[in-house]
Amino acid sequence: MAIQKAHIKIMKIFSIAYLFFLLTATTLHAGEPQHLKVKANPGDGVYSLLNRYNLNQSKCNLDYLRSINNLSDNLKLIIGKSYNLPILVYQYNGKSIRSTTGNNDWDLAKKIQAYNENMHKAGLKSKDYRSDNILWVPYEYLHCGGESHKTNAAAQITCPIFGKKHEKVTIKSTKLTGQVYYIVAGHGGPDPGAIGKYNGKMLCEDEYAYDISLRLARNLLEHSATVYIIIRDKNDGIRDEAILKPDKDEVCWKNREIPLNQVKRLNQRVDAINRLYKEHKQKGAKKQRAIILHVDSRSSRHRVDMFFYHSPKSKTGKKLSITLKNTIEKKYNRHQKSRGYSGTVKARNLHVLRKTHPVAVFIELGNIRNSKDQKRFIIKDNRQAVANWLTDGLLVE
Repeated sequence: MAIQKAHIKIMKIFSIAYLFFLLTATTLHAGEPQHLKVKANPGDGVYSLLNRYNLNQSKCNLDYLRSINNLSDNLKLIIGKSYNLPILVYQYNGKSIRSTTGNNDWDLAKKIQAYNENMHKAGLKSKDYRSDNILWVPYEYLHCGGESHKTNAAAQITCPIFGKKHEKVTIKSTKLTGQVYYIVAGHGGPDPGAIGKYNGKMLCEDEYAYDISLRLARNLLEHSATVYIIIRDKNDGIRDEAILKPDKDEVCWKNREIPLNQVKRLNQRVDAINRLYKEHKQKGAKKQRAIILHVDSRSSRHRVDMFFYHSPKSKTGKKLSITLKNTIEKKYNRHQKSRGYSGTVKARNLHVLRKTHPVAVFIELGNIRNSKDQKRFIIKDNRQAVANWLTDGLLVE
């Protein structure tokens, strides 16, 4: 009888211990994050989905999304099928974000809180995380890039095309996530374009248009845009010299020799843009723009403010041109109030405007033969200012 009671007591202790184990195991399992799953609707692509949920299009994010969905390299989605997003879903413990995620970083916790509140405000998350105890944590916050939440360091990417001094690009915002830009510097290769003279030195259009195009491209990358530098020079990164030494080794994306024949040269860059445009359209790119930069040439007595061309048939191109023109005008009114600004927006049936598939704007940056306009080119800070002001216009478009 004593043995039987002892056995029953032991069984009760074992049962309680086993029950505690089951409850603990269940709690641990419930605390393991799952992925947010969403259905692909008509018109959805990988980039549009990432943009909708305010997620970065970094290689880290894209690689992870590909792996958790077993996607092919083309990242094509099937309408009606559900996909895992690079968002980890935690069961919020009702105490704190830090204890829920197992990360004691206060700044990271505040960033996760802000993300969840923004997703709720946007209507993508039906309830506040403190109400439904469901916490969304973007994968990129924990694992991507060079970003370190403990040191609060910003994410960086490396782009050798900008040269050693400027190749490290710090990501400042996600404002242009899902947007694709094709930056085209005029002429290049065997064609230097317009030529001016300054203190006995030759100023070539293609070199100055290229330097500004690099600065513009770098600015756009800082805001998480996808950027293609269509005309490229592997040796000439962003340069700070006043006189930019001319050469003829520029190529067209990716590494195609630029022909001397003008029609072939224009068709080559149009074809490169249109192929990329088609790829990104299939992937669901939110917006695609071609920015074509040239330097004007006319009488040395004729000073020229930046002016803009758009395709006669493109209402969006006209709107983009006006936005850029108005931005430049506001900048001059603020920084050089007595100067005035006479830039214009006009429709013009140029080959590159007519044939490129993305919305395009053709920008003339100034007269390379005019002594006052030359200061816009030979002073590096002025070249950077031009790129900055154009970037500001694209950010508000």
